[in-house]
Amino acid sequence: MRLLKLIPDATNIHFLKWQWPTTIVSTILMILSWVLVATHGLNLGVDFIGGQMIRVTFTQSAEAPVAQVRSEVEQLGYGEPIIQRFGNPNAISIRMKLPHGSDKDPGLADKMSRAIGSAVVAKHPGARIDGVDSVSGKVSGELGWTAFQALGLASIAISIYIWFRFEWQFGVGALLSLVHDVSLTVGMFAITQMEFDLTIVAAILTVIGYSLNDTIVVYDRIRENLKKFRRMPMAELLDLSVNETLARTIMTSLTILITLLALLLLGPKVIFGFSAALILGIFVATYSSVYMAAPMLIWLNVTAKSFVPTEGSDTPAAKA
Repeated sequence: MRLLKLIPDATNIHFLKWQWPTTIVSTILMILSWVLVATHGLNLGVDFIGGQMIRVTFTQSAEAPVAQVRSEVEQLGYGEPIIQRFGNPNAISIRMKLPHGSDKDPGLADKMSRAIGSAVVAKHPGARIDGVDSVSGKVSGELGWTAFQALGLASIAISIYIWFRFEWQFGVGALLSLVHDVSLTVGMFAITQMEFDLTIVAAILTVIGYSLNDTIVVYDRIRENLKKFRRMPMAELLDLSVNETLARTIMTSLTILITLLALLLLGPKVIFGFSAALILGIFVATYSSVYMAAPMLIWLNVTAKSFVPTEGSDTPAAKA
């Protein structure tokens, strides 16, 4: 019985033939993404701009009615709440953005908390308000800056690793691919105005990890072929390497995307943004491994001689 193969063994797609059109399109999309972030901004969540967290325990229930409470709070007109289980199954936290004008009139935030607490207690006998915690905009701003620092430092650390694992040109290619993937993912949130909170930062870090993994697989095959086919033109060698890893790339991406689509369409509303960020991120990470990371090696003058150590060479690749 023959096994089904999505990608035949003899696949020979000339990816590098489209390197300039795809690079131009990618560059334009990256610029547009950051222009949208600068002009429209991001719809930052409570984690980044401050807000209030109301802790509620439903003493007469084994589990908290999360979906029902979310609908009831939305009807009050204070915006969409972020509701999560808090400790026990019958306890939740309701996080809300600070109401408009609360920076000048702190009483508006207290009024919102009382209104939400009263509504929950009135519709759920036995509900107990355990406390109201405020998160200042200053603390949230520092948290946001720390999150973006984490993204930047993770990308730089990954590039340094690839530099020592291969050559510096590979590190530059990987870094530009990561910038491409993160830019397009953030741009999606700027244009759709979906809420951008710490769960989205976690999704972007996941995309960075996936993009790194996919790029390393392609780069490792390129390095092997550089040692094996020393006289093959660089563009043909890159096409060969990408085609040899194409089956693995497609299968990995498809299985992940199928799972994420199920979460996006059937999962709870609270993880919609997280799922959307991962879906776009996985797609652009797969694309960038082929059309950003690989062509970058040509432009940075990588050849078969790049992995031939010279006498007394002390480069990272030579040491390896």
